[in-house]
Amino acid sequence: MRKIKRKTLLYKTGVEYGDYTINHAEGCYHGCLYPCYAFMMAKRFGRVKSYEDWIDPKIVSNALSILEKEIPKFIKKIKSVHLSFTTDPFMAGYPEISELSIDIIKLLNSHDIKCTVLTKSILPIELSNTLKKNEFGITLISLNEEFRKRMEPNSKPYLDRIKSLKYLHDKGFQTWVSIEPYPTPNIIEQDLNDILESISFVDKIIFGRLHYNKLVSAYKGYQVYYNSLSKQVIEFCTLNSIRFHIKDKTVVYK
Repeated sequence: MRKIKRKTLLYKTGVEYGDYTINHAEGCYHGCLYPCYAFMMAKRFGRVKSYEDWIDPKIVSNALSILEKEIPKFIKKIKSVHLSFTTDPFMAGYPEISELSIDIIKLLNSHDIKCTVLTKSILPIELSNTLKKNEFGITLISLNEEFRKRMEPNSKPYLDRIKSLKYLHDKGFQTWVSIEPYPTPNIIEQDLNDILESISFVDKIIFGRLHYNKLVSAYKGYQVYYNSLSKQVIEFCTLNSIRFHIKDKTVVYK
């Protein structure tokens, strides 16, 4: 696969529930069409030229050597390191990225640094041999496979993601699910409760609305809709003793 080199790797994230993060690949084969905010920003700032360029990812070949130098600089500041916000650490079809992700996690763990992971792919069983304070998560915005093929064309099936997450949960790891970006009914008709019930074993759920899509604003009462779903998530999590986080701008009361 294509390779690039970088001068830095660890950086403080601006995401409200994050700490430090690593993006050790550029681009993402999953090719999500919500649209994908990471792709929009990469194209805007000239890091990729097109959608085709984006779904042909590049790996950061010097990631481990950079990380070995940066850990001593940041170790007193870091609470956790997230893999990843602008790419997928276990990208379907790219074992080189998955192998690097595991090496990065093990290196951070060797310094007693907790890692959090989010993927639209399958979490490898090798993660069960990492530090127990690591937290593993999947993105899950539907259970409808036709919708997945249309909106997340190269990602892994939803039920396979859940199965891999449940495996790590049963091994004693903290697990979480990001239900974001959740679509409006004019994009897909579905019952959020079905999704919630399928992941009732997890320790945390993050819920967020779909942005940057004209169909959302075209849906009459979309804000009332997201307010209602957020309340549903909170009630479900409270009932099942699951931690939750509702993303900024998902709930708005006028």
